[in-house]
Amino acid sequence: MILYFSATGNSLAVARQLAERLNERLMLLTEAVQQDLTGEKRIGLVFPTYDFNLPPAMPEMVAQLKISPQAYVFTVITCGSMAGNCVWVLRRILREKGIELAYSHKVSMPDNSALAFGRNPNKQLGKYERVPARMEQIIRELQDESHTLHYSWFSLLSWLLGRPAVERGMIHYLGPKVNADKCTGCGTCVRVCPMENIRLTDNKALIGDHCTVCLACVHACAQQAISTNGKETLKERQYRHQQIKLKDLLLR
Repeated sequence: MILYFSATGNSLAVARQLAERLNERLMLLTEAVQQDLTGEKRIGLVFPTYDFNLPPAMPEMVAQLKISPQAYVFTVITCGSMAGNCVWVLRRILREKGIELAYSHKVSMPDNSALAFGRNPNKQLGKYERVPARMEQIIRELQDESHTLHYSWFSLLSWLLGRPAVERGMIHYLGPKVNADKCTGCGTCVRVCPMENIRLTDNKALIGDHCTVCLACVHACAQQAISTNGKETLKERQYRHQQIKLKDLLLR
């Protein structure tokens, strides 16, 4: 079973390839927390880094997973450059459940959070060129059920960025905001939000207080009506993995 969390398709593209090559089923992590997975012999967790840590919503979701301690559990992380403390934190959460993380690796992808700082994720597409070789290595090692933790070291900077007060500040600072004048009430942001944190009120999108700053809504809005970090969203800076269609990311 391959469980994934993905906002703009990077992790979904990786998870799909793993599921196909390893002959495993694919499931959203948000759905998996409601399932009994103790019968699964192999569990893969595919997700992106946020500020060199797990997405804010992930620790709680992983803690809720029903997984057998005998399962071969692995993770593949998508990131702009560094995996940060993701492996270290995930390993700790799983150990609290009596489960050992057997394998970890990372795949570098265009950084969708670049938009929040006024940069263009689509200018990072050269990273795709290195993905096939890395994926072949990962798949080969997973087929052998390798017990190797790549990028599992502890980072003090990542730890500091992951402190609750800092994390709350980042969510407040980078959290998406709706421009009501541009919003047409199409509902795409509602359907793409993995946290079910957006609703339509008076035909306008309203973002709640459970944002995990995945920026799925910012990149998916056809009207560029959702901004982050106070910066206007430009169409040419909206990003989605080239192998993923918008309909693949719609959750409801």
